[in-house]
Amino acid sequence: MKKMLSIILIMSLVATAVSPLFPLYGNQYGLNSLELSLLFTSYAVVLLPVLLVTSARGAFWGLKKVTRIAIWLAIVASVLFLANASVWMLYGARMLEGAAYGLFTGVAVPYLLRITPESRSAKAILLSGITVSFGFGLGPAISGMLAEYISVIPARLPYLIFIVMLLICAALIEMLPHEKRNGDEVPGKISIGVPPGISRHFWMMAALPIFTLFTINGIVFALIPTFVVSVLENTNLSISGLLSLLLLGGGALLQLLPVPSHPVVRLRAGLAFLAVGAWTVVLSGQESSLLLLWIGVALQALGTGWGLQVSLRFAGELPEAKDRPRVITTYYFVAYLGFIVPIGGLGVLSNMFGMNKAMFVMDTAGMLLILCTIAYSLRFKREYYALKDIAV
Repeated sequence: MKKMLSIILIMSLVATAVSPLFPLYGNQYGLNSLELSLLFTSYAVVLLPVLLVTSARGAFWGLKKVTRIAIWLAIVASVLFLANASVWMLYGARMLEGAAYGLFTGVAVPYLLRITPESRSAKAILLSGITVSFGFGLGPAISGMLAEYISVIPARLPYLIFIVMLLICAALIEMLPHEKRNGDEVPGKISIGVPPGISRHFWMMAALPIFTLFTINGIVFALIPTFVVSVLENTNLSISGLLSLLLLGGGALLQLLPVPSHPVVRLRAGLAFLAVGAWTVVLSGQESSLLLLWIGVALQALGTGWGLQVSLRFAGELPEAKDRPRVITTYYFVAYLGFIVPIGGLGVLSNMFGMNKAMFVMDTAGMLLILCTIAYSLRFKREYYALKDIAV
């Protein structure tokens, strides 16, 4: 288990490590906020279809084999980031990174469960979720610190180190066993969707919260590096990386807090913290306050941890066992749409009105979605335990 969790950690941190380097790429190639937003979202545009295919076909192809391919694709993407000499190389690297993590996301946890004794499967699922979230936050922290405090090739040095780390992953995967296969594996049907009986509950209590969460956090990942430089007038590249670590690494650890215990109440509280955190980030731009930015991201971290934990729980609990794979695939599909659609809009708005006003507009839209979920949860809470019993 430890070797595979190490691979998951490294792959996750590399997937998000580029975020603090955006200002450097913007200066190097003269990219505006819209172009940087498109660079950010090109990752998810590729990841989504790859994830859909891999989720359905990964077991048929071989989970270990696909994991190996994902690692080597990530190495190629990192080499492109290291050697980039033009904008197309940046986009190519980012899209290859999306393909690599789409492959990896579709097979990593299933492979971990196949090679883990059944008695430890619950622990494996818990640790894998925390590892992914912590890795997502750790990557930007590492690249930001390296770019800021080691002046030699600041936009390239992080990827030199990541290539070494990924080569370690390539060695680790060869030490792990092949998964046990039934011998009658067939290609799965590529499909997403939700059974009619749980459709309304799923969209309001699982899909809508994760879409909102990814939208608001995507703003932090995509534009906080530029926000820190242009709005707060602070050129320290490590700040945006450490903010990412606080947001996702802190969010992962805060999932371990035992209260509130009722999942519906926990989701409401998480969304409330997410909303307050997002508005505090906007206020930090109006007041040019780095302290308010840290406070806002810390509040978002708490909301992120609880929102992700509970919405994913609902996505797994509401459907019957036979429907869970495609429902959870639908859940992740909606989550990554939260990265693509709103962030592209944010890039357009920031070009038209400035970054702070653009964030105000997008956060207002996010608040409306949060209010919809909280209002619906009043009814859902009364029905939750009966629905859970039916699914089982």
